[in-house]
Amino acid sequence: MPEEEKFITLAIETSCDDTAVALLGGARKVLADSISSQIDSHSAYGGVVPELASRMHQEAMLPLLESALAQAGVKNPREELGLIAVTAGPGLIGSLMVGVMTAKALSQGWGVPLLGVNHLEGHIFANAASEELVPPFISLIVSGGHTEVVLARAFGDYELLGTTRDDAAGEAYDKISKVLGLGYPGGPVIDRLAASGDAYAFDLPVPLASTREIEFSFSGLKTAAMTLIEKESERGAPPVADICASFQRAVVESLLKKITLAVKTTGVKRLTVSGGVAANSALRAALEKYSAEKSIELFLPPRKMCTDNAVMIAAAGYNSYMRGNLSDLRLTPNPSWSIW
Repeated sequence: MPEEEKFITLAIETSCDDTAVALLGGARKVLADSISSQIDSHSAYGGVVPELASRMHQEAMLPLLESALAQAGVKNPREELGLIAVTAGPGLIGSLMVGVMTAKALSQGWGVPLLGVNHLEGHIFANAASEELVPPFISLIVSGGHTEVVLARAFGDYELLGTTRDDAAGEAYDKISKVLGLGYPGGPVIDRLAASGDAYAFDLPVPLASTREIEFSFSGLKTAAMTLIEKESERGAPPVADICASFQRAVVESLLKKITLAVKTTGVKRLTVSGGVAANSALRAALEKYSAEKSIELFLPPRKMCTDNAVMIAAAGYNSYMRGNLSDLRLTPNPSWSIW
C-alpha cells in the first residue's frame, strides 16, 4: 500500500435519513463503505420524519461502525486511524447530533483527531473520491434539499454562483411523485417511468428559462404539473409516463440552461455534478451531450456516490485535514452551516 493510503480516515454521515460509515485510505482508496437506509420507514409518510430519522440513526450507528471497521480490517482504531471526519452540517439537527456526538466520543476514547465536515463540500468531493479532480471547476449540487451552482477556485475556496428561490429539484420530484401516487422518494420512479413516456407530450414551463441570473425555481413547475395531473385525472386515468417525461424534461432543461450560463460567465470548462438527482439518467445524458458539444471536461460520480454517503465525507475530511484544518471536542452541529 502506498504511504499516502496508510493514512486512514473514518467518516460518519448522518445529515438526513441515511446512516453511513466509511473508511478511506489516503485520498480515494475505499476500505469500507456501509450505509443503513431509512427509505422504507419514511416512505409510509411520504417524506423524511426528523424525529424518526434521529432515532433510527441511534439504532444503526454502532452495528454499522463495527461492520465498517471489520470490513476495513481495522482491529486497533487507536493506532490505525489518522482522522475521524463527521458531517456537522447542514442537515437535520437531530440527525446531525447523533453523528457528531458519536464522532466526538470515538475521538476522545481513541485519541484520534476530529474534524467536522460540511455536507455540501462532501458532495463536491463525491467526484474527487472517484477520480483525480483538479480545481478550478464548476459544481452542480442537486438533491432533495439542495440545488446550487458553485465555483470551486480551490479546495476550500468556494463561491456560490446561484441557488434555488424555493423548492430544490429533488423536492419537486418527490412532490409530483406523491401527487401521482408513486411513492417516496420520487426521483428514481419518475426517472424510470419517464423512459417510456413522451417528453414533449405536455408543454410544461422551463423555470426561469429567460433570466440572465444563475438561479432556479421549481415551485411554478410543480404547480403547473399538479394542475396538469388534476385536469388529466378528470378525463380518466392520467398518462403517467408522459407526465413524468414532460416534467423531467423541464427540470433537466432548467438545470442545463443555468449550467451553460455558469460556464459562459466564469470561463471555467470543468464541470462536476453531485447529489441524489445526479443519478438521474436524463440529466446525465443531457450533460454528457452538452460537454461533448462544448468541449467541457465533465465529472459524473458513480450512481452510488450521488446520494448521501460517508466516502465523500471521508474524502472531504482528509483533504481539509491536509490543508491544516482540525476540530476539537467543542464541535457542535450546525444545521445551516455555509461554506461560501
